[in-house]
Amino acid sequence: MLNRLRIFTAIAALSLTNAAQAADTNLIPVADFVRSSEFDTPRLSPDGKHIAMHVTIKKEDRDFHLMTVYDLASLKPVSSIGMPIYQLPADFHWVSNNRLVVEMAKDLGWREAPSWTGELLATNIDGTKQEYLYGYEMFIRSNKGYSGRNDYGYGYVQGMPDERNGNFFMREVKWSETTKRTFLYEMNATTAERKLIAEIEMPKFRFLMQHDNQVRFAFGSDEENDYILKRFNNQNNKWIDVQRKNKKELFGPFAFSADDKELLATVSMEGEPRALVRESMVSGERRTVVSDKIGDVNTFLWGPRPRTPFAAGTRIGIPKLQYLEDESVGAKLHKLLSGKFPGQFVNFSAFSDDATKLIFRVSSDRNPGDIYLMDRNTGKAELLFSASPRIDPDRMAERRPIEFKARNGTVLHGYLTLPPGRGEKKLPMIMLPHGGPLGISDAWFFDADAQFLASRGYAVLQINYRGSGGRGPDFLDAGYGQYGTGIQEDMIDGVRWTIAEGTADPDRICIFGASFGGYSAMMSVIRAPGLFKCAVGFAGVYDLPMIFGQDNTRRNKGTFNFFKKALGENKAYLEGNSPARLAEKINVPVFLAHGEKDETALPEQAEAMHAALIKAGKAHEWMMVPKEGHGFYAEKNRVAFYEKLEAFLAKHIGK
Repeated sequence: MLNRLRIFTAIAALSLTNAAQAADTNLIPVADFVRSSEFDTPRLSPDGKHIAMHVTIKKEDRDFHLMTVYDLASLKPVSSIGMPIYQLPADFHWVSNNRLVVEMAKDLGWREAPSWTGELLATNIDGTKQEYLYGYEMFIRSNKGYSGRNDYGYGYVQGMPDERNGNFFMREVKWSETTKRTFLYEMNATTAERKLIAEIEMPKFRFLMQHDNQVRFAFGSDEENDYILKRFNNQNNKWIDVQRKNKKELFGPFAFSADDKELLATVSMEGEPRALVRESMVSGERRTVVSDKIGDVNTFLWGPRPRTPFAAGTRIGIPKLQYLEDESVGAKLHKLLSGKFPGQFVNFSAFSDDATKLIFRVSSDRNPGDIYLMDRNTGKAELLFSASPRIDPDRMAERRPIEFKARNGTVLHGYLTLPPGRGEKKLPMIMLPHGGPLGISDAWFFDADAQFLASRGYAVLQINYRGSGGRGPDFLDAGYGQYGTGIQEDMIDGVRWTIAEGTADPDRICIFGASFGGYSAMMSVIRAPGLFKCAVGFAGVYDLPMIFGQDNTRRNKGTFNFFKKALGENKAYLEGNSPARLAEKINVPVFLAHGEKDETALPEQAEAMHAALIKAGKAHEWMMVPKEGHGFYAEKNRVAFYEKLEAFLAKHIGK
């Protein structure tokens, strides 16, 4: 099939890496860990005859993004539509066999997910009849000049009618903080005509629709970041609050059964991990389908039309699935394919409407992801492309799930990535805290940072500390107000556990993190003097009071209230847990890296840490890169960072 793409990618990778490999046949080149596939986001047409993909062309250290449609019979591209610089097709949706809707986003850099611009475009598969459907340049770019005005808001594809008719559902969120409403339209992808089908007097809400296109629920958070769930009452055409059985109950509906008679939702009654339940739309009777004592049920696999989940599970440790309907098409097919790829996780991406064609992804701790196309009529599956074509899974390291008890008695989970061929005792080790921190978690799947460090001979420890996602509301809430204290203690306890187990060499341990992980890198060496021998902060936050002075915090009441809850307002606590104000207590070598245009962790954060270290007389390495954001966009800058990181670690803790 599109193995031509695979071959092209492999040739390109070989031409760029052979020189480095010639220098050291045992060392995987740095570039292999930072460059991904030219292909992404494959979307199968309803009739299974075409596939649309996001194609990235790299030229002069800059990414140029295209949406390309391929004919599956001839293997040839039908059309290729270029995107404005630094913009990309974040997702696309087939509204018919001949037409797609594209959701646009801005590429922010290596460490950050693309930011949706709220613009929607449409095109025929041959590139004709392109239409700007929604966005802030509506008056300029639309062929229709819809209402003669721009759209001062964000447009999101909410879903498709079960019968493809050229229309789709669009959720509209206004920019203005004074517009406390969210709208849902049915839009024609050719004429750009919109028909309002639902609205609610709440900002930034999401809607849940039945298979018959009836809007049934709306949910989101208020300005205090409290979860709100409302149900539409057909009798009086009003939204009503869904009553909680107690103050801690969190009920999150996300799908309906094929006949719309049952609602599927995740629920936590008392702060425990969320379970999957089915609830009757008539009687309200609720039954638990899948639950786990440790982790949220937060992984779902979806079958062909009508799209309903056929499997669910948790991501704690190695992901575990439970089939909801053993005899469904999805379950039978998943069991078959899982048997063909032992030790890997199979996830379905898209079916043709008749379910004869399927795109699926295979991934693991060692494999960043291989994407296949299967023809169920022939029983054959063919490789489309690999997510990271330079990565050889056979040369990658095992990511071993771990658990230990922290000083407060809580059992914590995480992962230990072990360098191949180095044994399992007295290893130099890197503590790698994840960003966020609240609601984010490390997972078993391929992690480029961990694998790069393991390839250089280091064990890598990652801990899902208190406040991390995936273990229920109580575990998440335990992270509030604990940025510089309890969260750091959890990581420190994890490091000490690896020493007690004999895995880590206590004289060769460093900490490296990005974003909140960068904050932790500085804060942990203050909290545990002598435990770490060096610290690396990448795109980090180092001064907590500064967060409240940022423009985006002051302008957005919800953002301000989030940080007020997450950090607290006690000035002494904030200052006493800001590494930039405690530089004199940092007594290990430090390496700071940041992007000059970072809009998430402002460059002023790194500059404050940099200045404080200088004032305290602490020698350190400094890397401020022009024109870069939250993480580095240009491949040469990503490679340069990894190379500096490698040299820094080798200098201070060796291999």
